[in-house]
Amino acid sequence: MRCLTASAQREGGVSLLSVMRNVYAEVGMLFRGIWTLRRRCCTGPLLLLGIAVGLFYHTVTMDRDRTEFKSSQRDQRNKSAVFDYKVLLKNPERLVSLLEASQTDSSVHHSKHSCAGKAIILTGQHAPTDTEVQLYQRVLQQQGYQVDQARYAETSASLRQDRRDGRDWSVLICLKGSEKSCLRKINLAHPQHRQRVNIIPAFAGAFLDMGGVCRFLTDSQLSGVTLPIRPSACAFSTSPQEGTPNADEDEWRQPITHSRSDDQDLNVTVNVYVLVTSATPLTAFVHRTALVKTHLDKTSYATEFQAFFRERLGPVLSLEAIEHMNHVISDILKAALLTTKESSSSPRCQLCFQLMTFSLHYNSSLHPVVVKLQTDLHFDGMKDPHFDGRIAKEYMLEDVLKLLFPACNSKVVESSLPFRTQEENQKYGDCEGPNSLCLPPDEMHLLQQFNQHLKSPGPFQLLYPISPLPDDLGHDLIQTESLSAQDYGWRPALMALLQELSLYYTRKHQTESFDDPKSLEASDTLSGKGRCVDPHLRQLYTDPPLVLMPAFNAWEKVYRAEVPFDVITIRIRPEPVSPNCHIHLDEHRGPRMANYPVGLGNSRINILVMDESEAEPVVMTIYTLHIYRESRPSLPMFDEYVMCSFVQDCGLIVRPDQPCGLESIPGMRSSEEAQASPQPCLSGDEPGRWVVPCLSCSDNRTCDWREVAWQPDSCYHPLLDQPQLQTCMMDRKVLFIGDSTNRGMMYYLMERVNTTLEDWDKAHDTIVYHNLNQGRTIASYSYYPQFWLPKAQRPTFQRALQQLLERSQPLENSPQTVLVAGGVQWLNLNHLRTIQQVLQREGLEKIMVVVKSLGMGFHLPVDGIRSLPLNGVQGLYNVNKNILESAKHLGYEVIDTLSITMGRYKEFLQGRCACHFHEVYKLPFPTAAFQRNLKILKRGEDSRNSANEQTGPREHEEPSSQPDVSYHVKGPVNAVYSEILLSRICVNHAINGTLRQQ
Repeated sequence: MRCLTASAQREGGVSLLSVMRNVYAEVGMLFRGIWTLRRRCCTGPLLLLGIAVGLFYHTVTMDRDRTEFKSSQRDQRNKSAVFDYKVLLKNPERLVSLLEASQTDSSVHHSKHSCAGKAIILTGQHAPTDTEVQLYQRVLQQQGYQVDQARYAETSASLRQDRRDGRDWSVLICLKGSEKSCLRKINLAHPQHRQRVNIIPAFAGAFLDMGGVCRFLTDSQLSGVTLPIRPSACAFSTSPQEGTPNADEDEWRQPITHSRSDDQDLNVTVNVYVLVTSATPLTAFVHRTALVKTHLDKTSYATEFQAFFRERLGPVLSLEAIEHMNHVISDILKAALLTTKESSSSPRCQLCFQLMTFSLHYNSSLHPVVVKLQTDLHFDGMKDPHFDGRIAKEYMLEDVLKLLFPACNSKVVESSLPFRTQEENQKYGDCEGPNSLCLPPDEMHLLQQFNQHLKSPGPFQLLYPISPLPDDLGHDLIQTESLSAQDYGWRPALMALLQELSLYYTRKHQTESFDDPKSLEASDTLSGKGRCVDPHLRQLYTDPPLVLMPAFNAWEKVYRAEVPFDVITIRIRPEPVSPNCHIHLDEHRGPRMANYPVGLGNSRINILVMDESEAEPVVMTIYTLHIYRESRPSLPMFDEYVMCSFVQDCGLIVRPDQPCGLESIPGMRSSEEAQASPQPCLSGDEPGRWVVPCLSCSDNRTCDWREVAWQPDSCYHPLLDQPQLQTCMMDRKVLFIGDSTNRGMMYYLMERVNTTLEDWDKAHDTIVYHNLNQGRTIASYSYYPQFWLPKAQRPTFQRALQQLLERSQPLENSPQTVLVAGGVQWLNLNHLRTIQQVLQREGLEKIMVVVKSLGMGFHLPVDGIRSLPLNGVQGLYNVNKNILESAKHLGYEVIDTLSITMGRYKEFLQGRCACHFHEVYKLPFPTAAFQRNLKILKRGEDSRNSANEQTGPREHEEPSSQPDVSYHVKGPVNAVYSEILLSRICVNHAINGTLRQQ
């Protein structure tokens, strides 16, 4: 199809030739006349002046003739084009064929722009490592773009190139915080052909909040027009919740009729997600996923809105409800465009696109009211907005990017035809190429894009344009706006072609619906049935967001991240590429998503991607995340410092009657003065506090936390040196019964007595150690409670205690036999009575019993284990107090581990309970253990290897049979209450000897 007919071309050629001949003839006659005149009377300068005047006159005349000729030519072409597009409206198949042919040719001639173009992401408030930024970068790279990042347009090197005005980019993505920067860029330099931005300038001001009213609603052009929208829908603080409708809303409400039952009446708020692909003319799509919240729901949930309406209203009324929804959204978009200045002028960015969220409220009517209107995608109100909302948003963003920027193969395209020359481009603009619709390049490309979107819509459905209804107010608005005189008759043609395309594809896809068997198969795939053929992660989501090293890549299996001291929990949710792949954390039956406590030092999380299509699940891929948590920020102690103390951390107030955080100690200038107490403590539960040197007690970052020490208020705990401890432990048997915290005290005792720890095991049963103190000391241990067993199979405390006594025989009924009982939070008064009864029955009532009281733990919201609320943690203090008093009443020694651990609850080490204040790891050189052991005795804190606390391995090594293997028990908090245990066991030696203070 050609814009110029053959006859018009011939006539134009003949006319142009005759004009040129006449010009040449007249110029020749002029020269002959002037030459004759010169020979008669004219001088040289006068002759030249005459020649110039003559040439100027003929040039003006020729240009006028050429202009008239082109005007006549353009009129003929316009008449032909109007005729041609009307023919195409009657033959949409021909229109589609023409667009696809021109799309192929355009892809050839613009391959360098579309397949190897540059996309710029302005991150704004987002960090470069944010998952949304990574999504844009990953998908755009997959679609063939070179991706650059900058924070704002002003800081982007690609946008600041002066020699090309920064016009070598193809896509500009403006994320939250960079919108104003993007708008300035669009206003100063109009986007060129095929350049796209994810902001439509026309909408930038239309949906602003102007004193509680949407800005576009205040325009005089909409006076007397009632739109189904709350005036405050654009307010940032407006919550899209159901409420009492106003008078204007009542005009739009019509009760549902012919419903099958009353329970089908709609009382629901639906978030609908709209993609506006062009503003002038308006083209828009709606995503099939919506966020729904009925009046019975506490939170919103994502679902397909077609399925939701069909379930609530049935097949007939659901189609009517969706039709009304589409018209309401379209009317508001068109009304907003009508009130903008851009509607009446050439658009600054015809190929810009905009994502929007419409919150629609249905109240027993099929006619919704817009209660909230937001640019961008918003998933507020979900049960887990951080993960569910973010993941749903990023899935939708990926759908948007793949719709707008389909992948292309530049090599195939470029090899098919040669690149168009400049002359050919001029012909292309003059309708001599495949663009035989004679539309401007941007409009032609928009038409091609619209055709492509309708052909492969993916999860989107067309919102506008659709065949208008007679009472469609928005249709009248957009038609009035479209018939601008500046469009020279082309805009109505474009709108007509767009509507014809929408009608063509609507008819073509009439038989396709979400009830189609293929759709059912797809839903089965989404439900997780089938084999896991792509066992990779799509993304790794964490809260708080982690900076992964290296940056996340599905093919990278090992990552590392660091978190500061105050981050004590990490929530992690890996998302697989395929829904048929199942995710489990740490073990085959582990959770898909979990809260992890992050202990000091190194932690490791294994992510298993599994295929569960068969009876026996198979691990397909394992990702590993190593997290290193920094120690508490500390400054070295200077000459000028003050001593500060604290009882509890303000992050977790266990005792509301006591102050939290650092307090100054009046008159105390050094830790030596703090330890200058008059007498040894008579009990292991003497009230005390932590003391630490600081530059200022108002800022804990100015403290030297390497020097923190536990200080009883009115006494001191003697600290035994090595020979005294070995003498005290000579011919003793120390029996431990309890959980892993009790076991940590045992290994600390073994290392202190032997100077090294050559045997270690994560014992969860009964074990006896004979190789202590040159064989003169025996330690034994029994794990209780065995919580991993079913309750019916768990040994009772009495049974576990009797088994420990039997394995430790022979036992002496004297203080030479020591029983240490306790754990985190399982101990109660019944256990104390059981100890008394068993020892009396076994004839061991004179042995020394040391009760380790409760400790901090189970206070973090961790999946898979119990978690105490704040009032439950605060209740531990009274329970702990009763245990201590009852134990002392029975004549037992006690250690108040709750008071010691509650002030430093953040300094837990590995373990899901956040209750472990010790860790055993293998030493690289066994000879180094002796020096480290002596260093920790300075002030009762294990400062032997503060560097090793940061670099020591997380995984406990299994004990080796090699004699040169040794281990070390680290953990300063565990060292404090373990030293108190030693001082209570050796209380007679401490009183009779001269010992250091703790």
